[in-house]
Amino acid sequence: MRPLMSPRPPRSRPLPGRRRLTAAASAVALLGALLIGGASARADDPPAGAADADVTVNTAQGLGTIPDTAYGLNSAVWDAQMNAPQVRDLLKAADLGMLRYPGGSYGDIYHWRTNSAPGGYVAPGTDFDAFMGTVRSIGAQPMLIANYGSGTPQEAADWVRYANITQGYGAKFWEVGNELYGNGHYGSGWEHDDHPDTSPTAYADGVLQYAAAMKAVDPTVKVGAVLTMPGNWPDGVLGDGEAADWNHTVIPLIAGKADFVIVHWYPSSSDTAHLLDTPSQLTGELAQLRDELAAAGAPDTPIALTEVNGGRDVNTQPNALFGADAWFTALQSGVFTVDWWDTHNGAQQISTSPDGATDFNDWGVLSSGDCVGAVCEPPLNTPFPAYYAIKMLSQVGRPGDTMVGSGSSSATVAAHAVRRTNGDLSVLLINKDPAAAHSVDLRFAGFTPDTAVPVTVASYRDGATSIDTATAAYGARQTLPPYSLTTVTVHPKSGTASALSAPGAPKVTAAGATSATVSWTPSTGGAVTRYEVYRQLGTTSELLADSTGGSVTVRNLAPGTTSTWNVLARDADGRLSAPSAPVTVRTGTPADSTCRVAYRTTAGWGNGFNAEVTVTNTGPTPITGWTLAFDFPGAGESVTGFWNATVRADGRHVVATPVDWNATLAADGGNAASFGFTGANDGAAPPPTVFTLNGTVCTTT
Repeated sequence: MRPLMSPRPPRSRPLPGRRRLTAAASAVALLGALLIGGASARADDPPAGAADADVTVNTAQGLGTIPDTAYGLNSAVWDAQMNAPQVRDLLKAADLGMLRYPGGSYGDIYHWRTNSAPGGYVAPGTDFDAFMGTVRSIGAQPMLIANYGSGTPQEAADWVRYANITQGYGAKFWEVGNELYGNGHYGSGWEHDDHPDTSPTAYADGVLQYAAAMKAVDPTVKVGAVLTMPGNWPDGVLGDGEAADWNHTVIPLIAGKADFVIVHWYPSSSDTAHLLDTPSQLTGELAQLRDELAAAGAPDTPIALTEVNGGRDVNTQPNALFGADAWFTALQSGVFTVDWWDTHNGAQQISTSPDGATDFNDWGVLSSGDCVGAVCEPPLNTPFPAYYAIKMLSQVGRPGDTMVGSGSSSATVAAHAVRRTNGDLSVLLINKDPAAAHSVDLRFAGFTPDTAVPVTVASYRDGATSIDTATAAYGARQTLPPYSLTTVTVHPKSGTASALSAPGAPKVTAAGATSATVSWTPSTGGAVTRYEVYRQLGTTSELLADSTGGSVTVRNLAPGTTSTWNVLARDADGRLSAPSAPVTVRTGTPADSTCRVAYRTTAGWGNGFNAEVTVTNTGPTPITGWTLAFDFPGAGESVTGFWNATVRADGRHVVATPVDWNATLAADGGNAASFGFTGANDGAAPPPTVFTLNGTVCTTT
């Protein structure tokens, strides 16, 4: 029997899902309310009559550069077709930059020297050298899983020596194990782990041992540690006698020592429509992961998403729409590789997607040619829709291109945008409606299209077996076929773009409760009259400050907020350069407040949690009768129960008032009042950052 996907527990394993967008409260703009973007930003007049959706692209919002490892795919040693010439040709045509090996949970039973996986099946012709032949032939890089579950640091070091010293492959990225949080420590045991201690502490220590052994052979290798995706099981779950969950145990131990961290994402969805909405959760979940890394002093640690799949309608168009949306959402959140699960997997059961297409529940992007009863897959290596989603990615952007801000007025149409290195602008439009076409009006900020130059339109339609590409006369309105991926590439009007390069990636050099200082390296390509610092607010960029030098301090910020800023240079003709790389700016809470609040998550189960809140009056005057207010960072969090206080919520806003016996807070920290609540989370559940006691912003710990 062919092994099916990386062994993982049946879907009775807790599966949460959703999450929030981290947003900063609006602060006073130092130079007035100068905005780039918004509803008024349009390059020309769309046709009369309202479109089904307005899509705004703001090229002043830089979301990062597409890395050469961005588009990845999992390979597996059980797959006899893994290195077949036809497969190599298909992978090369999809412009893949990363291939992961030896296959999910097989990574913790696989021994590279013998090409064996005790307890599993290894197909002929899938050894490491054969795999590297495929990697090199398609121009990709490998992501290799060093065996933690049944291997040793020495075995991993020997693999590095063979790969990079003996063979000269230059294999850069190495994971230490696969989903080790699934080793039974939290009750579910799909991941093989022979270690007598299966705790997150033991795993973190193991990562450091593996990294030391591997880097002793080749100091240039990058070694990654496995984390859990916030808001997904077992995030928040505590082992017996432990004070912290997997992430909050592993991250402090590996921060600054592991070269990158790894997460996997298989969203839980109730139906197809819900699946197509789940990519929006990634922004918040990855933001929370970044916050957890920042709390350990390692905010810039690279993140790899080395397994992702929609998990339903997997061989039909919805999974293709999900995949393209998830890919760019993750990349725009700073992930350096997204590796789809997987190349071949095998048919499991038959179902029908909303558009009437047959789903074989085969998580591979290429057909295995299997049958379930009398129902058979297409011939071997026939691409499924998810393959075409991957192939569409390069129609939007290639390594070195800059992702820029975009947004849609309709939940049925998703949008992503990329500014090409040649100045062109490509916009990916995703119609999630299985039955109807949708019209879209494109609006631009910071970019002027050349309406005399035809646009290039690439489209992957429902049921298609290829991507259609054509040119058409420029038009601000586009019509999207049902269940489709469409990319529109527009040429800029001559003379509208500045010759200045984007300023170098800004860094936060200081941050307090209400101010932050950022610095950057200068633009090149001409004279700069000033640099302008903008904050991203949806599809609008708000000017915060300007400077003639390479740094600026922005004041009057709201405490306890997280926001994304870009720096742009303005030339002598008044034109703005391309945006810098984004920088995340976090403000704290006042250290000298007259109140203090401690917030602690005491338990979690993926889609729910318990929290304890302790409030202390540090001021000189006693308080009798108090009101504590805070906002959940995301719309997916809610209160479902409470104790030792009365807790009421209105959307994200939560207000707690005391019960009779804890209503008095003594002066100067003479006592404290504690209460708890149970929360539900549809996605990640980041802690609130700002609490007010009777209207005063408290110090948060």
